[in-house]
Amino acid sequence: MKKKLSIFGCTGSIGDTTLKLLNKNNKDYSFYILSGYKNYKKIKYLIKKYKPKFFVIFDNNTFKKIKKENLKNKVKILSSFEYQNFKFKKSDISILAIPGIAGLEPTLKAVRVSKKILIANKESVICGWDLIKKLVKKYKVKIFPVDSEHFSIMNLIDQSNKKDIEKIYLTASGGPFLKYSLNKMKNIKPSEAINHPKWKMGKKISVDSATLMNKIFEVIEANKLFSIDINKIDILIHPQSLVHAIIKFKNGLYKLLYFETDMSIPIGNALFEKNFEIKKNISMKYGLKETYLIKNLNFSKVEHKKFPAIKLKPILNKYISLPIILNAANEIFVDQFLKRNMSFCSIIKYLFYLLKDPKMRKYAIKKPSNLKTILSIDEWTRNKAIKIINDNK
Repeated sequence: MKKKLSIFGCTGSIGDTTLKLLNKNNKDYSFYILSGYKNYKKIKYLIKKYKPKFFVIFDNNTFKKIKKENLKNKVKILSSFEYQNFKFKKSDISILAIPGIAGLEPTLKAVRVSKKILIANKESVICGWDLIKKLVKKYKVKIFPVDSEHFSIMNLIDQSNKKDIEKIYLTASGGPFLKYSLNKMKNIKPSEAINHPKWKMGKKISVDSATLMNKIFEVIEANKLFSIDINKIDILIHPQSLVHAIIKFKNGLYKLLYFETDMSIPIGNALFEKNFEIKKNISMKYGLKETYLIKNLNFSKVEHKKFPAIKLKPILNKYISLPIILNAANEIFVDQFLKRNMSFCSIIKYLFYLLKDPKMRKYAIKKPSNLKTILSIDEWTRNKAIKIINDNK
């Protein structure tokens, strides 16, 4: 019998990669739920090509537009409201790749109706891990992170005792501006910031990589996913992006995981586990040649002046809901930078402005015990972030 597979956020880069893998390994899988947001043409194409049992469209206008098409197939098209209230059967595997805080509510629903979860939505983990963790335990769901760093940590820890870990290093490529002077960084354009030198990613995550905010979020994510003390997690610059995490053990041993800059590798290994063969799915760019390994693995500390986001790391565990505030403000600032309403360097500068707001602590100390509280913290932060931008024009 074929396994039922669901992909939430199938129109983005993670969805694309997953579908390409499944095109080559689709004999044992049937599509149960697919979801998209605003990409009308792509949603229409995916409905026709993959014919899932259900297709959920989280943007209401796009939902109405697709419904008017009256596509002649058996796919049931659902709105976000219908999705939340619909009683699904369990998916054998669900891939959660809806970006941003918008992915949290669908994630909570998906965990309830899945046997195995591949989670690629870091914002859901950052903002709502306590809620997700309770559901994972209640419904006995297997959970696999597919971010390259957290996939690596999961494999490196394996059977190790967490008490034996002295340090975890997450690696950062440094993004497109690693060799820029501080003066040159003042005039960065959105087109430059989304041009990542190593990874093919969406616009928002590419900007986060350029500011290093993605690593700040990955520190939080690692802390929550693996219950590792946040003070034991550090960040290193590794321009080649071939080593994604390093673990230093108290006995003096180090473990690292090397793989090339293709998300097919963590996704494929998490999805198919022991049945995944890389040669059938992607062509290797570098290959594990000894000369390449020896000559091209470079690591360095983060320059605080060039990447001021790193200064956030010591305060990440100061308030229980600070991650929600950082995530919401960053989403607004990145969006406004991409719309050319503020400068690249202002993204982190305005984050620190927001953290100095007298009302910030009131929201940061709130326990994120339910979705309503999380969304209220998120809403206050977004409104405050917009005000900061307007005040500094």
